[in-house]
Amino acid sequence: MSSLATSYKRSGNNDDYDAIVIGSGIGGLTTAALLSRLAGLRVLVLERHYEPGGFTHTFKRPRFEWDVGVHYIGSTHPKTLLGKVLGLITDGTLEWADMGDVYDRLIFGKDVYDLPRGKKALILSLKERFPDDHDAIDKYFELLQQALQSSGLHFLEKALPPALADLIGPKMTAQFNVLAGKTTREVLEGITKNERLIAVLTGQWGDYGLPPSKSSFAIQAMVASHYFNGAFYPVGGSGRIAESIVPTIEEGGGRVLIRAEVDQILIEDKRAVGVRMSDGSTIMAPIVISDAGVFNTFNRLLNPQTARQFGVDKIGTKIEPSAAHICLYMGLENTAEELGLKKPNLWVYPDDRLEANLAAANADPKSKMPVVYLSFPSAKDPDFENRFPGRSTIEAITIMPYSWVKKWEGTEWKRRSKDYEAFKEEMAQRLMEVLFEQHPQLRGKITHYELSTPLTTQHFAGYQHGEIYGIDHTPERFKMRALRPQTPIAGLYLTGQDIATCGVAGGLFGGVLCAASVLQKKPNLLMRVAAYFLGS
Repeated sequence: MSSLATSYKRSGNNDDYDAIVIGSGIGGLTTAALLSRLAGLRVLVLERHYEPGGFTHTFKRPRFEWDVGVHYIGSTHPKTLLGKVLGLITDGTLEWADMGDVYDRLIFGKDVYDLPRGKKALILSLKERFPDDHDAIDKYFELLQQALQSSGLHFLEKALPPALADLIGPKMTAQFNVLAGKTTREVLEGITKNERLIAVLTGQWGDYGLPPSKSSFAIQAMVASHYFNGAFYPVGGSGRIAESIVPTIEEGGGRVLIRAEVDQILIEDKRAVGVRMSDGSTIMAPIVISDAGVFNTFNRLLNPQTARQFGVDKIGTKIEPSAAHICLYMGLENTAEELGLKKPNLWVYPDDRLEANLAAANADPKSKMPVVYLSFPSAKDPDFENRFPGRSTIEAITIMPYSWVKKWEGTEWKRRSKDYEAFKEEMAQRLMEVLFEQHPQLRGKITHYELSTPLTTQHFAGYQHGEIYGIDHTPERFKMRALRPQTPIAGLYLTGQDIATCGVAGGLFGGVLCAASVLQKKPNLLMRVAAYFLGS
């Protein structure tokens, strides 16, 4: 059991909270910590897993530790908005290790492209590799800037009171919607016909789970620009994120409870009044905030009749869940330095036919993996050697459709069938072979490995299809004005990646937007939040 939080069964019953947060992902923890730190609210966070943190948590074995969702983060400098929020909710206790001049390495067959720190350095590197495409590269970065500049009003609109948002929202978001309403491929094919250049520019598409032909250009712009000033990794591992935030919630009189599964959000007189737990007990509070995702909140946590009454039952039919994945966690009995492992992540592609390879893999699990992402946390974390001397860890990830494991749906975690275990072993060996192609010195060095599938994600995170990024980041997603913190039900709010975008930064900003929405009726507190983040 986590040393960070208390088990729900051992917690006793205390209903004296100002707000309840369902889920302890980065969005839920951020909202809880902001409401505690800046507004003095006592917040109860309920987490169904045995570790808080959502996709920021780590899991351990006797000799190893792996992160499950945090592989690098950009823009953590204290003067950035992300850095300010992190500093506030962690009380400055979270440290970041610089990943160096190259954070991502894209590999297409035998061709290697490094993504260096610094926008100017990146542009120069691209122009050196694509000497006939200088104009297209310049235009691409112009379009990135346009998308970013207009995104501020798009997100600000989400925090406005619904009546005001209805009045001025369309005008606020009009410029953003021009580029967000197009796919990444549509935008890029308007400036270049060079497929290899398109593949390199979008080589990080696994960070949001959609290939260029399906993703909104908005998410491509946000993710690409997020790393312009380099990438960073939490010192002590990604588990340090939750470890640093939970005390802020507790100092304000709140709590974080684990193994605390919510069965239903309680509605009385057309407003949220609390939650009913899976054991039948109830916890009451005037504010209920869901970090469980839009699908789970409206389709599972609300009574169906209530969802229909407030018109939120159809929201999930207009959007699609994001990609699922498999991840191979490997442990080695040598240090990263001894094995020659470096900090940069590797994106390994068979070639530059991104969509064709993904379509083939979706149709046939035995076809080539469309992309394999290799991460070396023990090389990134300067504290790893202190915690696990003489050892190292590696993670290998690929996108996969939920349909590959659907036939084992409903089976129990750790007690699934032999054919499921055989499927996992086959996938593990295939991922290891990709690793060995890049690092042949590792063959025979893997002493421990285990593989997670979308069913694992489903079990721990509660996502129905094992999705890792919430809602798909398509053009349609960015057009949906219903994806906002304030719901049609008084007292019920949404937070996390479905409100903003995926990833730690996206989920965290979803948490900021939610906190601002909760405080709309307390203008003095809302102004304090705004003043802090604007630096005034």
